[in-house]
Amino acid sequence: MPADTARIAKLLKLVAQGVAAHDRENPDHHTWGVGMAWFDIERLGLEEGEELLPGIVLQGDGGMTGQFRILCDGQHGEGAEEAEEEIIQAVSTQELAEPAHAPAGPGGPPRVEPPL
Repeated sequence: MPADTARIAKLLKLVAQGVAAHDRENPDHHTWGVGMAWFDIERLGLEEGEELLPGIVLQGDGGMTGQFRILCDGQHGEGAEEAEEEIIQAVSTQELAEPAHAPAGPGGPPRVEPPL
């Protein structure tokens, strides 16, 4: 049973906004599809491979229901992983000096933060 036209219209509007935002923030990536949970595809009466917008096809994936993902040929999140690795390495190679005097109290000694 196909979903009502109001739901499909709302989905298409949200997908168009998502694609536009992605393309604006990532002009060197080519958006080719939208990933959606299999449950949502069935519930909406859609089919995998269906073209939602010109050049944007629907692909089923194991994502969360009620959400969709913009699929493109670019790499996302690589810089964040590299930065996190660098921080971990920098922290792991530094030794923390013990405080000369740690006041005793209900919370114990104060926490010493490593320099960044």
